[in-house]
Formats: sequence, C-alpha cells, structure tokens
Amino acid sequence: MKLGKDVTLSGLEIGLLTMKTGEAARFVFTPHYAYGRLGCPPLIPPNATVVFEVELLDFLDSAESDAFFELIPEQQDTFPLQKVLKVADTERRFGNYLYNKQCFEDAKDRYKRVFSILGRSPGSEAERCQINASKLLVLLNLSLTYLKLERPARALAYGEKALEIDHRNAKALFRCGQACLCMTEYGKARDFLARAQRVQPFNHDINNELKKLESCYTNYMEKEKEMCCRMFASLRSSSG
Repeated sequence: MKLGKDVTLSGLEIGLLTMKTGEAARFVFTPHYAYGRLGCPPLIPPNATVVFEVELLDFLDSAESDAFFELIPEQQDTFPLQKVLKVADTERRFGNYLYNKQCFEDAKDRYKRVFSILGRSPGSEAERCQINASKLLVLLNLSLTYLKLERPARALAYGEKALEIDHRNAKALFRCGQACLCMTEYGKARDFLARAQRVQPFNHDINNELKKLESCYTNYMEKEKEMCCRMFASLRSSSG
C-alpha cells in the first residue's frame, strides 16, 4: 500500500526502529498520522484510522554507509579499514537486494560503488586478505549482474579481475565461461568451463553449461559447413 503522507511514513519508520528481524507488529495511526481528512480514495475514506500489520523480514541500516559516501575521497581514506569493510558489506547487501528484485542497473551501480572504496593499500598481509575477500565477492556480483544486463564483455572483465585474486575460484571461472559463450568465443568458453569443472566436478550448473557449449558449437559448425557447401555449389555453377 502506498503511504499517503510523509508523516505516516515517519511514524511507521519510528515503529520499525522498535522491531527486531523476524518480529511481527501491528501499528494503529489516527487520521492525523495517516491519510488525514481527505483519505486516499477509493481505498481509504476521509478521517480514517489506519492499521498497519508489519513483519520485519530483514533490515539494513544505511545511515553509516550514506554518511560515508557523502565524504570526499581524502576523508574516506582516513577511516579505519574495518569501518570501510562494514560500509562495503552494507552496500553489497543492498546491491543483492536490488539484484533479487531484478533491478540490475541499480544493483550494478551499488556494486561498483563498493568496488570504488576497496582500492586502498593494505597495511599488512592480514589487511590485504580482508580487502581481497571483500573485492572477490563484489567482483563476482558484478560479473553476474553484467551477464543479466546482456553485456558479456563487461562480465568477462570483472570475472577475470576476480580470477586475479583467486585463480581457482569456480564461480569466477563459470562466469567467464558464460560470458565467452554469449560472445560465441567457444574455445575460451571451453577453457574456462573445463577449469571450473576441475575445481567442482559435480557442479550441475557447470556441467550443464558445458553441454550447452557443445550444443552451440555443434550448431555453429553445422551452419559453417552448410554455408561453405552453398559457396562451393555457387562457384561450380558459375564455372560451368
């Protein structure tokens, strides 16, 4: 239901802040805090008291993340790594939410915003591992999202960046294989998918993608053969 007035939204937000994940609650708003004397025809009459029944399935607090991205890069660089990683995780989870809602462009923008803050130089090997772990997740998300956006070249680029962090990552190899298949680069697709299969030999998605690749390649070769036959037939006809 669309909220009719800002004050209603604020009241509901205040109520939501009192709840825990998984909790259900009922909020009653008088007309002043709901739709007022006009109501919201035809569903809500004038001067109606409104009842909202709410179940909080999940909650992401973006206040800290939003405040961080309002800072200039020089100010962001002064923040402790753990705080930056927390912001990155929040933004990535927002991206996941948008992805699951099939808002792929918005999800992509969230993921790219995460990646933009993970370029700082680590102060130790432990920090390098933490940064790379966060980078790997968002690179895999970017690769998948660009596949959904039907931009396989970008999907391949981000998949290969993920492989620079972990050259045996099955998801990255799989994404790269999918991207190459979309671009009809069958040799590269087979190489990536075969490497993914060696890492996870019983992964159904990988095995099915290899079958799809073989089918696509067979069809491609048959069309090439048919085209060549027509060309030669045309040449023989011309020479005769």
